[in-house]
Parts: sequence; C-alpha cells; structure tokens
Amino acid sequence: MTPAMPFRDDLFSGANVLVTGAGRGIGAAVARMFLATGAEVLAHVGRTDAHAAEWRETLPLSQAGRLTTVTADLAEETGVETLAAATREAFPGGLTVLVNNAGTMLGRVPSKEVDAGHYHRVVDLNARSVVLLCSALEDLLATGDGGAIVNTVSISARTGGSPGSSLYSAAKAFVATHTRSLAKELAPRGIRVNAVSPGTIDTDFHQRYSSAEKLAATAKAIPLGRLGTPEDCAPAYLFLASDALSGYITGQVLEINGGQFMG
Repeated sequence: MTPAMPFRDDLFSGANVLVTGAGRGIGAAVARMFLATGAEVLAHVGRTDAHAAEWRETLPLSQAGRLTTVTADLAEETGVETLAAATREAFPGGLTVLVNNAGTMLGRVPSKEVDAGHYHRVVDLNARSVVLLCSALEDLLATGDGGAIVNTVSISARTGGSPGSSLYSAAKAFVATHTRSLAKELAPRGIRVNAVSPGTIDTDFHQRYSSAEKLAATAKAIPLGRLGTPEDCAPAYLFLASDALSGYITGQVLEINGGQFMG
C-alpha cells in the first residue's frame, strides 16, 4: 500500500527547488515529493536523461508542468558551471532549496589499488561538486528571505563503510563536516544548511556495489528488520528544507537507517 503523503500539498507552493542526482533512487523520490507539495523543481538527472524518463512519465499533469530536467556531469568542474547557469536561468527570482544529492561510489576499490585517477573521480563527484555548487548558488539562495541547503551524506561517513569504499566514505564525511561549517558561515544570510545520512537503502546503488547475500545479512541485522527505501528518506529532506517545520535547525546531520547506526 502506498503511504499517505506526509506533508500538505501546498507546503512548498511558490518555492524554487534544485535537486541534484534526481534521475533515480533517493533523488528521484525527493524531487517527486517536492513536486507533490507544490514546488517548482529543477531536477538534475545526471549525464543523460535515460533514468528520469520512467518516473517523470508517471507524474500528474499538474506536477509535470512544474518540472524541468537538466543534464550535467558533476564530476567535471564544467558540469557544475553548467548546472549553476541552468539554475540561474530557471529561477532568476531566487532559489529556495538546494538539495545536493548527486554522488556514488564508482566501484569498490581496495586501498592498495587506489590511484590518483580514482581518487579524483570519487572526490570530485562526491565532495568537490557540493562545495562548488553551494558557492555558485549562495547568492541566489540569499535573494529572498533566506534558503535551505540539504546535502546527502551516508551512514558510511560515521562507520567507515565496508571494504573498498574508503574514499567514498571519507568524501561523505567531508560533506558532513562541510555542512556544519557552512551552516555557521551562512546563518547570517538566513540560509540553513543540513544533511540527510541514509543507511542501507534499497536502490540500484547497492544492487551495483553489494551482493544479494550481503544485503540480506544487513537487513536481518537492522533493528527495524528491513532495508530502507527512497520513500523512507525523502520526507527528511522536505522537513529540513521547510522553514515552517525546521526553521531553527541548522548544521545537523539526520540519520535515516532503521536503527542500523545509533549515535
């Protein structure tokens, strides 16, 4: 049974929202929920539009009219510049919410096999793109009464992850610390900065990088007895993005993991 929408359908009416990494998984669920609550959404769908087409076609017409998609490779500095320019064009009056969700592990690589090329690919996508996009869009976020940034980190930023994910885990820990630092710096401009830290979520991320046996063992060990879903995560992003719901919350990392990690 599809769960009821946890927010009223006009919660983000009039809001302009950018969601990166919205082609599938958590990012797609977040973009859909912002659309369902009235926002104008610019969805960055990765380097191609292939994955976004499936979920976009399921949208009611009233929501589809408030969605614009854009492609850009955020592992490249030019991709960040392209996305920032597209955001300014789409929302010349100001950006209300920036969701930095784009990122992935790019393979499990043992530490002794890490080279400079792999290091840069992982760090550029998962950390550098967040820093540069926040910097590029800060003034646009501050145009109105202040905005909100919500970053995606990971349970592995706290636990260290599993073998072969050291760079990804470290990059996510970097983003978590950057979130707290940026929250202090941008508070005088009325911009709140928080992060969501998903646990093991049933998306193609883990289908690519974890075996079925590993996922089954993980689900069994989670106190709530199952892996998470993108829909389990999405409400946390809207909560942290809403001044009405979390206007006195900044610099926080919200763990969404079914009790997999408590700390």
